[in-house]
Amino acid sequence: MDFFLEVSEEDIRRERDKARELRKSNWWKNRVAQGLCHYCGARVRPAELSLDHIVPLARGGKSSRGNCVPACKSCNNRKKDLLPMEWEDYLARLRGQSPSD
Repeated sequence: MDFFLEVSEEDIRRERDKARELRKSNWWKNRVAQGLCHYCGARVRPAELSLDHIVPLARGGKSSRGNCVPACKSCNNRKKDLLPMEWEDYLARLRGQSPSD
């Protein structure tokens, strides 16, 4: 099943601009200050956390509080443009489970 939407470069640019503004907000600074990766739960220095879009911009996601989470660089790099259900399937395969377990 293909979950890719046609997202224009202009839409992605606009959302990236919003993400830059969101990173300046007290809400984001408080999230990062906790030092926790949303995906693996690892404790890392706040400077090592990056902003990740749960639903990636390239897949139609928005730069909103509900869609942006702190992620360690390892998780953010591995997740790439995966949707939440695709990420869960990926993690299940790493654990040697079938995605439906």
